[in-house]
Amino acid sequence: MAQEHTGSEDHASVGKKSIAEEFAGSPLAPAHSLWTSDAKGSVRLRIDEGCPVEAVTVHQMFKASVEKYGNMFALASKKNNKWEKITFLEYYQFCRTAAKSFIKLGLERFHGVGILGFNSAEWFFAAVGAIMAGGIMTGIYATNSPEACQYVASDSKANIIVVENQKQLDKILQIQDSLPHLKAIVQYSGLPQQKIPDLYSWEEFMTLGLDVSEEELDDIISSQRANQCCVLIYTSGTTGKPKGVMLSHDNITWTANHASRAGDMQPADTKQESLVSYLPLSHIAAQIYDLWTGIQWGELVYFAQPDALKGSLVTTLREVCPTSHMGVPRVWEKMMEKIKQGISECGYVKKKLVTWAMSVSLEANQKCAHQDDEKPFLFYLADSLVLQKLRAELGLSCCRKFFSGAAPISSETVQFFLGLNIRLYEAYGMSESTGPHFMSGPKAYKLPSCGKVVPGCQYKMANIDSDGTGEICFWGRNIFMGFLNVEDKTREALDEDGWLHSGDLGKVDEEGFLYITGRIKELIITAGGENVAPVPIEEAVKKELPIISNAMLIGDKRKFLSMLLTLKCCSNTETMEPTEELSMEAVEFCQQLGSQATKVPDIIGGKDKEVYWAIEEGINRVNSAAISNAQRIQKWTILKKDFSVSGGELGPTMKLRRPVVLEMYHDVIESFYRE
Repeated sequence: MAQEHTGSEDHASVGKKSIAEEFAGSPLAPAHSLWTSDAKGSVRLRIDEGCPVEAVTVHQMFKASVEKYGNMFALASKKNNKWEKITFLEYYQFCRTAAKSFIKLGLERFHGVGILGFNSAEWFFAAVGAIMAGGIMTGIYATNSPEACQYVASDSKANIIVVENQKQLDKILQIQDSLPHLKAIVQYSGLPQQKIPDLYSWEEFMTLGLDVSEEELDDIISSQRANQCCVLIYTSGTTGKPKGVMLSHDNITWTANHASRAGDMQPADTKQESLVSYLPLSHIAAQIYDLWTGIQWGELVYFAQPDALKGSLVTTLREVCPTSHMGVPRVWEKMMEKIKQGISECGYVKKKLVTWAMSVSLEANQKCAHQDDEKPFLFYLADSLVLQKLRAELGLSCCRKFFSGAAPISSETVQFFLGLNIRLYEAYGMSESTGPHFMSGPKAYKLPSCGKVVPGCQYKMANIDSDGTGEICFWGRNIFMGFLNVEDKTREALDEDGWLHSGDLGKVDEEGFLYITGRIKELIITAGGENVAPVPIEEAVKKELPIISNAMLIGDKRKFLSMLLTLKCCSNTETMEPTEELSMEAVEFCQQLGSQATKVPDIIGGKDKEVYWAIEEGINRVNSAAISNAQRIQKWTILKKDFSVSGGELGPTMKLRRPVVLEMYHDVIESFYRE
């Protein structure tokens, strides 16, 4: 393990103590409880026989990695059309420089450093530097409104906010007067357009702490304890105000070490992994995968362009050819739509060839439990003739590990990628478990499960019903410290024995694979007292009807079930707002019915009888498989616009925000239930 590696001569400049000395000199802070809601608090760690590994701080993890991987490349940024790379030793030194500047700006112990903007090397330097300087690193979603930024900055007592550009700066300037703890703002991309007191460009910021001594910084670093808070992850607030999930050094370092091994990520001295960083770093999934695992195992992280999700991601992937890639389900769906569109534009013979190759790959992959199992000759033929080229077009020709997390992925998407000989490894966890608690990987793969519990973690099922379904509860070194400033919600999430109640329903098979069936909060209880899990029904509708983008089931405290539907549309490449133009797949669906529709207004309001009849038929097919009358969809409607992040119906990781949709479409829903 990285932390047991002793110092090497080439990196004597990293610090004066050897790794062995540094590790020996860090006892834990006194703690009496497994949880706290105080930023200054410390917690008892869940160190037991199943998980005896010594606790280390973020700095200790980084220093151990520099000892091992110091001369290897760590971060790559594109400047003037050229990739510029820095080594782990340079990365570490930049973080120390940032830490000294934070100290100079008056960062107080356990106060927040808010980071607001797209992924970049500066984001990483600010994040690690904030922790080294004794602060708490707090990511803020780049899509947040000024009010949402104000809530996070105020709750975390942020002394400094690091913003990407003028657009993000403007949000902070609007709310500056209501942030009494704020001492400075730093802009890391471009120069600030106006001169304002305590506003610094990145270059200015990095020179501020030059007169802060190495000893002063080292004293602050060596006062840090692994059972104290170093990171805040704010939940996306799909149900009420966002909550600040307090993560300790041990939460971060233990998870970066162990969860990534469950996903078969390799240490750089075996084989250096490379990846593209593009998902929001304020979310635990990207933060653990890009930032912390990157440091732990010596990975090379390439930063995508800020317009990655508007279409440039594939271009970056093609240039970089990463060995590992993670996406949220919506990213994988977008890729799927792009490929489907490409296939539909092929000539007859090529289309036939691609369809044949994908069906051979799907069948072979479904029969093989392990990626390395022997497959038939036809599969290898299909892969070398057709599928390798398709993967190369996506920039995934060198990629060996493909992860999906942050929300449930549909079986249609998983099977489509199996047709390309891409196995999507689903991870399941939450911010409160520092990301993954269950993971699929080369050695733990079984559809449609989320894999097995991460080694070193435990789970139990609470309130199991006759069907074997219960609430999934977590235990392990990855379990959060508590919600910042919210004791009652912390007590709700953690029971008196310290088990984290996920709020998710699932079952575990005899081999230990977990299957999620829904969320307790999402469970619909009809007026007749019937419990209905909405997700399986919504997924069934989308599978039956390829024209449908989003489906949301309604029926809590109602006499019957109804459904809101949206159609697959093209997005505005600049704003990502859904347009009225139907997607290629939706247009094809219409054409097969003899409909000429190309826009949403051509269909809605019953204008297109063929499409309405086809949707009715699809819903009837879903209803015919329902286990009871109460689980059938009685009424449905098509909305004028697809759901989106900018529209508010989806959260930053594309999760459906059900309470928001219920409010936004209140009148439409009420019309279903008028006598």
